[in-house]
Amino acid sequence: MFRTALRNVLAHKARLLMTVLAVMLGVAFVSGTLVFTDTLGNAFRNQSAKSYDHTAVAVTTHADQRDNKTSGIDAATLKKIQGLDGVATATGRVSGFAGVADPHGKLIGNGWSNTGANFFPGPNGKDASYTFVDGTGPAGDDRIALDKETAKKGEYKVGDRVRVATNGPVKEYTLSGVFTTEDGAVNAGGSLVLFDTPVAQQLYLRPGWFQDVTVTAAAGASDRKLLDAVEPLLPKDANAQTGKALADDQAKQIESSLSNLNTMLLAFAAIALFVGIFLIANTFTMLVAQRTKELALMRAVGASRRQVKRSVLLEAAVVGALASVIGFLLGLGLATGLRSAMSLIGGKIPAGPLVISPVAVGAAFGVGILITVLAAWLPARRAAKIAPVAAMSSVHAVATTKSLVVRNSIGGVLTLLGAAGILAGAATGSDGRTMIGIGAFVALIGVIVLIPLLSRPVIALVRPLLLKLFGVSGKLAAQNAVRNPRRTGATASALAIGLTLVTGISVLGVTLGQAVDRMTTDNIKADYMISMASGDSLDKSALTALEKSDVVVAVSPQQAATIKVKGTYHSVSGVTPGDVQKVFSVKTVSGSLDSLGDGEIAVGDKTAKSNGWKPGTSLPVTYDDDKKGTLTVGAVYEENGFLSPVLMPRNILTAHQSHPDIREIWLKTDGGASKANEQAVVDALGDNPAMSVMDRQDIRDRFGGFISMALNIMYGLLAMALIIAVLGVINTLAMSVFERQQEIGMLRAIGLDRRRVKRMIRLEAVVISVFGAVIGVALGTFLGWAVGRTLASDIPDYALVIPWDRIAVFLVLAALVGVLASLWPARSAAKLNMLTAIKTE
Repeated sequence: MFRTALRNVLAHKARLLMTVLAVMLGVAFVSGTLVFTDTLGNAFRNQSAKSYDHTAVAVTTHADQRDNKTSGIDAATLKKIQGLDGVATATGRVSGFAGVADPHGKLIGNGWSNTGANFFPGPNGKDASYTFVDGTGPAGDDRIALDKETAKKGEYKVGDRVRVATNGPVKEYTLSGVFTTEDGAVNAGGSLVLFDTPVAQQLYLRPGWFQDVTVTAAAGASDRKLLDAVEPLLPKDANAQTGKALADDQAKQIESSLSNLNTMLLAFAAIALFVGIFLIANTFTMLVAQRTKELALMRAVGASRRQVKRSVLLEAAVVGALASVIGFLLGLGLATGLRSAMSLIGGKIPAGPLVISPVAVGAAFGVGILITVLAAWLPARRAAKIAPVAAMSSVHAVATTKSLVVRNSIGGVLTLLGAAGILAGAATGSDGRTMIGIGAFVALIGVIVLIPLLSRPVIALVRPLLLKLFGVSGKLAAQNAVRNPRRTGATASALAIGLTLVTGISVLGVTLGQAVDRMTTDNIKADYMISMASGDSLDKSALTALEKSDVVVAVSPQQAATIKVKGTYHSVSGVTPGDVQKVFSVKTVSGSLDSLGDGEIAVGDKTAKSNGWKPGTSLPVTYDDDKKGTLTVGAVYEENGFLSPVLMPRNILTAHQSHPDIREIWLKTDGGASKANEQAVVDALGDNPAMSVMDRQDIRDRFGGFISMALNIMYGLLAMALIIAVLGVINTLAMSVFERQQEIGMLRAIGLDRRRVKRMIRLEAVVISVFGAVIGVALGTFLGWAVGRTLASDIPDYALVIPWDRIAVFLVLAALVGVLASLWPARSAAKLNMLTAIKTE
């Protein structure tokens, strides 16, 4: 039977091509994902281990100049550590944000990975963490050193003046040297600026103090013993680990962060393979139908049902193995391509070999063969059930009324259960998303089971239109589309799955995007928003500079803090009384916002309701510096996404913050947003490359841009499933043409010319494709609505938006898919010799 299976594979190479392609694409996605993430993880783990090669003990404190509760490591403690037995060197480190401007004044790097640190030379004048390729380390207030990539991007050479922005005003420094390093910020595509140690301490902590200490061991010294000796010298808020333990922890963090990417990519691979199941099952069903007499003859000469079934499954296994080999090789190419793509978009990946793990190989071949055999199991079972005499008489086994009733009943029950789960999840709110996911899966399976039943009435609706527009070709196309409902259903199901996901994501994405856009438009009056590119706090000097600008008519910060009221913490925004109403649309529920000028606070309506507060309520509060006081509620306003639940005059808040945490500054300008006003704002800020000056459109793009980006990523990943669905349409039509050779020959003989034959096949493809698309669009819209309901409570002004324009594009693309998929089958049908076709059995 194995020889028979192999012969059948070789005899039907063209027929099995689509199956090979479907499995190959799915396997490529799976293997490419696993190899890519394994390679990425290995490269970062090796880099992490390399950066701690010579580290015996690493001390971290997370000290910050804005936080008086964590002090860091002082110079005296560092000197004690340096004097311990077995210590070769002990290096103090301090770091924070530093952005370098290019010659055009633009920030080099992406903000969050732009770092500044201290140069800590040893007795030999060198810092072991950095290898200088030009010049020397910085010494003095006016000197810095840059990593090689940043110097190259900025076209800087030793001796050049470089503008550097920290959280304060921009300053110019002389470049003293260029270095290479294994620093994580640089390897992430960012920049690294080295300052002289006293300068870095002044910028990022306080004079004479360090955030971290790195200890190297003398020859023969034990890391563990050094750790035991170092720990008693440290303050309570410091954490000490051996270099190996720290490297292991970072390796675990890397693995954890990559697992989310791995899961997401594998989920889309699973979708592609799920769609491929329908194509594979369709292919083997049609192959079995075409070989009915052959299988019957095998039964007649002594083959058992088990042997016939085994023959078909072996054939599937051979096809799956072949597709897995090709798919795995493509997966290696995909992994290499992803790695190169990340480098092109600025993500610097450490050098390292392509990692091909046994798990990746086993998963690729296991998935490819298993999916193919699983999809072929039902056709193989049907083949084994055909009676030899009936099959040799060309009496094909047809679905009985009982089997159809059972199928449709199961489909109906599953669909109703799934729909009930989706509705229940939507009604539950944010806790109902898991229920919606389960309900969606069950409903999708139910609809797939019901699609053959749905095909007849749905396609019957368009039959009169096809007849009117295309005559006999349209009528024949509609009849052919429903001639074999199971096959039509299986083909349409593949498209339905893809369009369900695409439509659901589109409905949700467009709805959220417009909600964010409305929220921005309705709540913001400001012309500009100022923030740090790094996401850090702005220095209060920026606020002072804007208040002095001639073009600024109103300015208010978002100064973040928390207050504790009766044991509960509440988020606070420190704002400028009088100006906050000019930069935000704040709708008052009760009281007056003018009370902010009298030292009172304003509270969001939801917070006020949950706590029983109203204008006139006195609140005993505890500030971040642990000082206590009493605040009076002067107004209650409608909460929005841009203001904290509690608004407080910033002068009161500043009294309790040594370093004000100003996240954003909002401002109105004289005459509104314009190029001249924007330039005046930039000039007032000292042309600081680390500060972003955004107008209203930029603000909308910032808050809504991630939605568009996520949609595009989802569309790209789902394209794999849609490509497999297209292959399914091609395969169905090709098999249909093969089965109907005699019929097509008769139609040609009685006057249907080649042009009309082609039109008939094309229309059949369009009908099947659009039918699947309509089912997918309907189910996807329902799912988009349901998931949206779980988000409505967290998003102000949420309202369902159905993107009719995109849905129309999806349906048009589905029709186009049908036309393109029919090109080869239609051409084959039109080229049939009518006399030869008539004689074909």
